[in-house]
Amino acid sequence: MEFTGTQVINASRAEVWKRLNDPATLQQCLPGCEQYGQAEDGSYDAVIVAAVGPIKARFKGNVRFSGHEEGIGYHIEGNGSGGVAGYGKLGADVRLEDADGGTSLHYVAVAQIGGKLAQIGSRLVGSVANKFLAEFFSRFERLVTQEMERSASSLEASS
Repeated sequence: MEFTGTQVINASRAEVWKRLNDPATLQQCLPGCEQYGQAEDGSYDAVIVAAVGPIKARFKGNVRFSGHEEGIGYHIEGNGSGGVAGYGKLGADVRLEDADGGTSLHYVAVAQIGGKLAQIGSRLVGSVANKFLAEFFSRFERLVTQEMERSASSLEASS
């Protein structure tokens, strides 16, 4: 399955880049994320609870970021297993560009699924994945915007 999209985030490219590389931000923005932390090898271990149709599972996985181009983008490789529910693998490219009113984030992702997830069908899995992405970006936008407002208020108060 392939997912592509663009999301305009009402923040500077520097701020978006900073937040895309902040583990605490990513943990807060990933729906169902119970754990997200850096492993010894530099990758990140994650635990995410997700429901796809009749299947609800706790997926344990690993994510690795590579090809960092400061303020421009990176590549993500990830995999996760939900036991009998199945497994998933993901490869994604994320790119940032300046846009009117903020930053345009472009992504192209390719996912593979197996086990019971694959038996459900790609249409349902795709629908759930799109809802997951929409929720991630909604949370991300809100978090980045709130942080920028707090920073602006702090600057005004200290003036």
